[in-house]
Amino acid sequence: MGNSTEHEEKEIRGLLQSDALYNYVLETSVYPREIEPLKELRDITAQHSEAWMGTAPDAGQFITMMLKLLNAKNTIEVGVYTGYSLLLTALTIPEDGKITAIDLNREYYDIGLPIIKKAGVEHKIDFIESKALSALDRLLNDKEKEGSFDYAFVDADKGNYWNYHERLMKLLKVGGVVIYDNTLWGGTVALSCEEEVPEIYKSNWKPILELNKLLAEDPRVQLSHVPLGDGITICRRIY
Repeated sequence: MGNSTEHEEKEIRGLLQSDALYNYVLETSVYPREIEPLKELRDITAQHSEAWMGTAPDAGQFITMMLKLLNAKNTIEVGVYTGYSLLLTALTIPEDGKITAIDLNREYYDIGLPIIKKAGVEHKIDFIESKALSALDRLLNDKEKEGSFDYAFVDADKGNYWNYHERLMKLLKVGGVVIYDNTLWGGTVALSCEEEVPEIYKSNWKPILELNKLLAEDPRVQLSHVPLGDGITICRRIY
């Protein structure tokens, strides 16, 4: 019993330490540099019943830097929700840059739209209310779109991530980058069997595991799996 309790206490201390470290990063490096429109949108999203779907602000800070390093101008966003990552992208790309933003739910996008308008970047966004696979296929039907995008961000239905990847490998230019969100899936990817996975994570546990395996084996991309937010996987198309 004593050993078991000691083990549990160590696990609890580890969890608290992780939370403390994460909060330290947010309070020290992320929040002080988060500009007002992003903070306003993050605060509004936090009041929504599905706030967990929002992009983590530390991941958002990294994405902003990635967009600058890429000099990204023509981008795709698959899964918009209230638009935190969409807004930071619109604020970062040039004045004549464009974002093709795809989501099934216009209602969620409309939550963040007043802030996007107030920030003066709505003109950069082409919002498409559609299933993502259909919208991506329509883009591919336009031969001028193939190989024309600098960057993509994917935070939509996890079961289709690989299907999105196959299409984005054609839409992105060589050297372009796609980032997949939630690829650590609450840390459950490290669990050894489905029985250990909390019920809330079970539906997408296997798809995320399969995606991570397939991305790691994909010779078309240079890969980095980064523990920011709920895990992001960065894929740079190399051919």
